[in-house]
Amino acid sequence: MSDKVFVDTNILLYARDSAQPNKQPVAQAWMRALWLNRCGCLSFQVLQEFYVNATQKLKPGLPVDLARQDVRSLLVWRPIAADAGLVEAAWRLADRYGFSWWDAQIVAAARRGNCPILLSEDLQHGIDVEGTRIINPFAADAPQPG
Repeated sequence: MSDKVFVDTNILLYARDSAQPNKQPVAQAWMRALWLNRCGCLSFQVLQEFYVNATQKLKPGLPVDLARQDVRSLLVWRPIAADAGLVEAAWRLADRYGFSWWDAQIVAAARRGNCPILLSEDLQHGIDVEGTRIINPFAADAPQPG
């Protein structure tokens, strides 16, 4: 795996969520592969969502120090920042594909990051959005990290 892979929030959360015994090992395998191959990508939106959900919604939640350590480690991936261009791109994607506002921002960030793959459980598995393919890593026919 050498192409950049954009990671949505839910993948990061499942990698830390011991209450998801079927999804956690899959998410962890993807994260290991992305770190080993140095091809992970995400946005500041994803980091913000991860931190809030990991510390406040996971049961049990991650300790604040551990969640902050995760966020600091992921800063190495040089997260995509939101700006006027990303907002415009997200609006266009929301209008064209019917994505929610938050999902449109994720797809726009993946597109900006030149990621041919976007890992997400929240979007339709297998669709191609202007050169970025949505992969639900938990779908039966999803490719495995390697």
